[in-house]
Amino acid sequence: MPLMINGGRIPAHWAEKTGWRRARSVDNNGARTESIKIALVNNMPDAALEDTESQFFELLEAAAGDLPVHIQLYSLPNLPRSERGLQHLSNFYSGMKHLFDNYYEGVIITGTEPRQADLRNEPYWRALTELFDWAEENTLSTILSCLAAHAAVLHSDDIPRYRLADKRFGVFKQSKLCDHALTSHTPGLIQIPHSRWNELREDELAACGYLPLTKSSEAGVDLFVKQKKDSLCVHFQGHPEYAAETLFKEYRRDVKRFLRQERDTYPSMPLGYFDAVATEHLIQFRELALSQPHEDLMHAFPDGVAIGALVNTWRSSAIRVYQNWLHYIATKKTKTSAVAATGSVGRGLGTWNNQSL
Repeated sequence: MPLMINGGRIPAHWAEKTGWRRARSVDNNGARTESIKIALVNNMPDAALEDTESQFFELLEAAAGDLPVHIQLYSLPNLPRSERGLQHLSNFYSGMKHLFDNYYEGVIITGTEPRQADLRNEPYWRALTELFDWAEENTLSTILSCLAAHAAVLHSDDIPRYRLADKRFGVFKQSKLCDHALTSHTPGLIQIPHSRWNELREDELAACGYLPLTKSSEAGVDLFVKQKKDSLCVHFQGHPEYAAETLFKEYRRDVKRFLRQERDTYPSMPLGYFDAVATEHLIQFRELALSQPHEDLMHAFPDGVAIGALVNTWRSSAIRVYQNWLHYIATKKTKTSAVAATGSVGRGLGTWNNQSL
């Protein structure tokens, strides 16, 4: 079933891709009882704002199957935005007051590009923590992506993140650590993209009650969960939502920043991502760029060779994890509705917890 965009405001890139008839919209009051309402709080920088919309729209639509899923777009205030970015938000996003005044079974909170070593010094920190607190009390489950995952554990449990010697960048093989509904029917080894300069440590997460579900020998823990008040909080250090070309775009952007002298070192190539031919062309370009660093060199960047061989090796696993997440929400919603109908207790009741999922 097509994803449905609430509020009648459909981003042009999605309407053009899916067709106006499929990219239907509904008001909040129009969602059927058996449908799931999701708030996507997209905090990505302007350059990735629309790509991030598309990535989550496509993943949720593929994961939903026959389950109606209604989605509404939001973004935190106090994020650096260009005039074009602000106009896009004005056209297609709702304000945080609208979010807090409505009910959603699930919320997805993305990260953004950090500018401070301590996330608590970011200008959006207060708004972000208010969002975390609201989600814990007012949703059935919350997905926290990358920086949002780091910020959430810092806010809830004072768990710090640690700076890496180099960017953790590429597609990494993750092993399942235990049986859990969120990783049900996934293979024992899955691949997930990562793009980050910081990490959380498994022992500190476990000591505060977080349950790690997947882990890589190279990238550390990726997916981990913890029940916080009424919401099952699902944290990703990686990016299962990424499209096939997303890491390429990030790598190309960082190369351009080097040639503009906006960064001191040439970026490391994403691991486990490019094929041998593309890797060789990119190494040759790197040697040229290091000997003659100038932005004009970007015209020689081997875009075609690099993009042509890209394969999304994580797509099926990403869809399955998000299918499991939507199924969890649907099941939890059914159980709590049944409890409410008997006049018993509220939404927090149920047998779902970190161990039984």
